[in-house]
Amino acid sequence: MQKFQFAAPCLLGLEGLVADDLRRMDMENVEAQNGRVLFTGDVNALARANIRSRYCERILIEVGSFTAVTCDELFEQTKALPWEEFLGSLDAFPVSGSCLASALHSEPDCQKIIKKAIVERLKTVYRKAWFDETGSECQIRFLIMKNKVSISLNTSGEGLHKRGYRNNSVIAPIKETLAAAIADLAHVRPDSTVYDPCCGSGTLLIEAAYKALNVAPGFRRTFACEKWDWVSKEAFSSERAAAMQMIRKGIGFTGIGGDIDPAAVELTNSNAKKASVASRVKAQAGDIRDFKPTTETGVVLCNPPYGERLLDFKSAREIYKIMGKKFERREGFSYYIISPDEEFEQVFGRPADKRRKLYNGMLKCQLYMYFQ
Repeated sequence: MQKFQFAAPCLLGLEGLVADDLRRMDMENVEAQNGRVLFTGDVNALARANIRSRYCERILIEVGSFTAVTCDELFEQTKALPWEEFLGSLDAFPVSGSCLASALHSEPDCQKIIKKAIVERLKTVYRKAWFDETGSECQIRFLIMKNKVSISLNTSGEGLHKRGYRNNSVIAPIKETLAAAIADLAHVRPDSTVYDPCCGSGTLLIEAAYKALNVAPGFRRTFACEKWDWVSKEAFSSERAAAMQMIRKGIGFTGIGGDIDPAAVELTNSNAKKASVASRVKAQAGDIRDFKPTTETGVVLCNPPYGERLLDFKSAREIYKIMGKKFERREGFSYYIISPDEEFEQVFGRPADKRRKLYNGMLKCQLYMYFQ
C-alpha cells in the first residue's frame, strides 16, 4: 500500500503532545519540528490521524520539498512533482501559502507561479488546454521558509479544531486543540472531576470529557479528502468504527462548569449536548467568588478573562486575586490556569509549581500549574 509523507501543523508549544499522540496511533517516523510534526503512513493512517488527532490543526500530505531562490526555480521544481497522482482532470485546486525570510517573498506571486506550474504539469498528463475545476476541491498549501519550499495537500479541509460542537461561542474562546492539550497536561483521567468556574462556551470541560471518555475528536465530522477519488471510503469507515470501539463507557468522569454570564452557561450546556457529553458536563450560573468544590478531589481548568480582550487589566486582575483565594492548597486538588499576563503569579498570590509556554492563536500565554 502506498505510503505518504505527512505534516501535522500545530500551535507553538504543542509539538511534543502532537508527536506523542501520533505515536499512540502507530504512525511511523514521527518527528517533531517547530510548529509541526512529520510522520509517514498509508491511507488508513490518513483517516486515523484526521479522526483521532486531538492537538494538531490539520493533516497535510507533503507532495514535495526543495530549495528555490528564483521564480524559475520555483516553477520548474513545482512542475516536476507528480501532481497527477493526487489531482484528477476535473478537481479544483486553489493555492495558498506564506513566505518567511526567503528570497521569494511575494506570496501572491508565488501562489500564481505554483498554480501555473501545476496546470502545465497536468496539461501534459491529461492532454487538456483548460481546466474548469468543477470537481472536488483539493487545497494546496505552500510554505517558503529560508528558501526551503514545502508544498502540501490539505486533507482535512477546515481546521481540526472544528470538532462540530461549537457553532457559536462567547467572546474570546479558547481553541479546542489548545483546550485538549491543557486537559492532557492536567492529567485528566477517566474518573476525574473537572471544574471550570469561568466556563465560557464549555470548551475546556468538553475536551476534558473527550479525553476521559477517549472520544476521537473528529469522528462526527467529515474531511476534504473523503471526496477525493483516490482516497478509500473504506479506510474512513473502518477507522471511524475503530474509534467508536475505543470510547470508554461506565467511567466516573464529571465536568462542572460555572459562569457569571447566564448566556455562557446556556451555551456550555448546549455545546455539551452537541458533543454528546451532556450526561457528563453540566454548568450553572455563579460568581467565581462563590466557587466551592463539592468533591474530595478535583482538577480545576480555567481560561479567565484577559485584560486586553474582555476587561481592562484592573478588572481582570481582580479575578486573578479572587482565584488566588478560592484556588487554595488542598490535598487531592490541582489547578491549571492559562493567561497571557506575565504578572499573573504575583496577582494570584503564589508562584506556580510549574509553568508552560503556550499560544492561544497568536497570543503568547503561560499555563500556570498548581498541584502541590
